[in-house]
Amino acid sequence: MNAGLPTFRAPSPAPPARPTGRRLLDSLLARPSAAAVVGLLVALLVFGLRAPGLLTSGGLATVLDVAALLGIGAVAIAMLLVGGQFDLSIGVVAVFSSLVTAVLVSQVGLPIWPALAVSLLVALAVGAVNGLLVVATGLPSFLVTVATFLVLEGGALALASAAAGSSRVSGLDGAAGWSSAEWVFDATVQIGDGRFRISLLWWVVATVLTTWQLWRTRFGNAVFATGGAGQAARELGVPVARTTVLLFLGTATAGWLIGTIGLVRLGGVQVAPTLGTEIEFLVVAVIGGCLLTGGYGSTLGASLGALLYAVAREGITRAGGDLYWFQAFLGMLLLVALLANGLVRRRLGTVPRS
Repeated sequence: MNAGLPTFRAPSPAPPARPTGRRLLDSLLARPSAAAVVGLLVALLVFGLRAPGLLTSGGLATVLDVAALLGIGAVAIAMLLVGGQFDLSIGVVAVFSSLVTAVLVSQVGLPIWPALAVSLLVALAVGAVNGLLVVATGLPSFLVTVATFLVLEGGALALASAAAGSSRVSGLDGAAGWSSAEWVFDATVQIGDGRFRISLLWWVVATVLTTWQLWRTRFGNAVFATGGAGQAARELGVPVARTTVLLFLGTATAGWLIGTIGLVRLGGVQVAPTLGTEIEFLVVAVIGGCLLTGGYGSTLGASLGALLYAVAREGITRAGGDLYWFQAFLGMLLLVALLANGLVRRRLGTVPRS
């Protein structure tokens, strides 16, 4: 009897609207860089009151110089972490590539720019070897890059000893093209009592470029897919192997740039590679919101983490504190970042936005 009559169903009740404060909190938690922003504001407030000189032009110049060199490496490491990989060789790549430049200038007699081009190729070769080994063997990138670190550390010490008879190669400022290299890698601007270096500009460019790559390009989508679910991404046609190799080439390029800035600034290179700088890059990237499990992070957050690191270090120094306390402070920041990021990831269950 009722076959021709339409069937009406009561509409499903709408989900209860979340309070505005809860929505705002979730929005903030969805951004990997949020914790670094909060930490940076707190550090500026605390150390600004304890050491007012921190906020002068001289104090800011020192903070930004420390943050710039650390931030260049941190944004490259952040990209790699989002892709689900590690690179513990970036610091020794900086030392080894700058040593190659120094030897080519002092022993072979090359002008500075051809020497820099050769050292860049050497750094890229190291990055390619790291990436190809990880892709081809399936070994953890942590182990692969530790092995690379040891090889380059020994190679750098042996090369410096053979070329200069010591662990230092200096006297490069008379090389052809040195003045133009200084302009590109070590130009400065005096503002008040602070001398601001061009490394700050390199840092900004690296941050903007990697942020654009990560959030506005197909390559960035591939990075997130590779780090979040590599096997599924591979089955869907994402070029996982190529993406991984390119990420390692990126960290090698960042290492070369850091080494070159130091080389031009000092007019030489001191070979004393230790497994310390690499850990700082990693710590800063994690503080900036990157998870060690991959698929989650922000290069902008890594840069903010580098700035937080520099503010805390300079603030403790200017406040008369012992730098041992800075190491403890850094460890606490890392622990809080790891706990907070894991909690946020479980709570939201989504890939965040920078």
